[in-house]
Amino acid sequence: MAGRWIEQWEPEDEIFWQEKGERIARRNLWFSVLSEHIGFSIWSLWSVMVLFMGPEYGVDPAGKFFLISTATLVGAVVRVPYTFAVARFGGRNWTVFSALTLLVPTVAAFVAMKPGTSYTTFLLVAALAGIGGGNFASSMTNINAFFPLRKKGWALGLNAGGGNIGVPVVQLVGLLVIGTAGATHPRIVLAVYVPLIVVAALCAASFMDNLTPVQNDTGAAKDAVRDPHTWIMSMLYIGTFGSFIGYSFAFGLVLQTQFGRTPLQAASLTFIGPLLGSLIRPAGGWLADRYGGARITLWNFAAMAAATGVVVYASGIASLTVFLVGFIALFVLTGLGNGSTYKMIPGIFHAKAIAQGLRGEEAAAYGRRLSGAAMGLIGAVGALGGLAINLAFRQSFQTAGTGTAAFWSFLVFYGLCFTVTWAVYLRRTAAVPATPQLSYAEV
Repeated sequence: MAGRWIEQWEPEDEIFWQEKGERIARRNLWFSVLSEHIGFSIWSLWSVMVLFMGPEYGVDPAGKFFLISTATLVGAVVRVPYTFAVARFGGRNWTVFSALTLLVPTVAAFVAMKPGTSYTTFLLVAALAGIGGGNFASSMTNINAFFPLRKKGWALGLNAGGGNIGVPVVQLVGLLVIGTAGATHPRIVLAVYVPLIVVAALCAASFMDNLTPVQNDTGAAKDAVRDPHTWIMSMLYIGTFGSFIGYSFAFGLVLQTQFGRTPLQAASLTFIGPLLGSLIRPAGGWLADRYGGARITLWNFAAMAAATGVVVYASGIASLTVFLVGFIALFVLTGLGNGSTYKMIPGIFHAKAIAQGLRGEEAAAYGRRLSGAAMGLIGAVGALGGLAINLAFRQSFQTAGTGTAAFWSFLVFYGLCFTVTWAVYLRRTAAVPATPQLSYAEV
């Protein structure tokens, strides 16, 4: 796929941006959102498929949690190579290819979804769905290169939010199928997505561009791995995105297992939290652009801890209404935090460049170089948070029959994230190796 290649790209140049850069960047953004949206739907496909798996499938709740955990794990791992694929093959070319590969897990699930299929087969097919999680990493790396620093919070938030909406959309499709055709027709959901995958690939081929200046930099990757900010932000992203994807995958199963909801009742509630969390993610990026990502992230973690406390209380008194209020609030807060934490990444590395004496385009180039390399790793580690959440639920339900113990562990972790955000990015001077005396309050 030779595709369309743009040889010169200077988004920080105001004249270049106004004359043609913004128009091109926005066009690539919209079709990147479409492809990433479908990728998220396929990645979260098994959060819907397990709702169709009645007693005749012979899979207990712990086995269902393990199925969605498998998809989460693969989605996290493939984010690393997907990050570097953009520079190797071009953003447009890789978007076309990665969209078409989504046909593999979709068709495989179509064949496997029937009683009598072995659990091992279900595990393998769920693992295939994980490739949809990689689309996020390549999409975010690609869009990060198109936009200037002052626009990254909004652009990355919109790109990620539009992709995240793929989770509640596939859950809504599942609800529609269960509500009309019944819980014995999961293949209808899969049949809906085959043409959508083809449309996403065709749109990417027709309307997106490759950027020649974007090249893989093994030195940048090594620098990002060695930089403490990469690992600090990975931890914070576990708390935000890891929570979002983990809760999105597990919500329906928690409702069925802890509150005895039927597949239709669970499906009618499952999509609400992921939808609100996805819609508000661009707002998190916008607030970070305006007030500083570190400040928004700090208070967001405080609110997440409070919402988790509500969920723990609701679990104790077995109140579905209070539980839903707390859990949906958690989803909204994960969306806000997703936007603010991802905005922090390019801002942190740009601030480091300035601290080292770089200015103007030189500082911007340094920030793009390090943040682009760090994003893939941060996204992959963050997605592993979703795996941890699903495994925590599995263990909690296996040993106690409820998710209360898992929620207590999440609350403690959010408190830790709050403390780290304040200590590293919001103290008067942030004592970080190689950058003493540098404040990151505005990142």
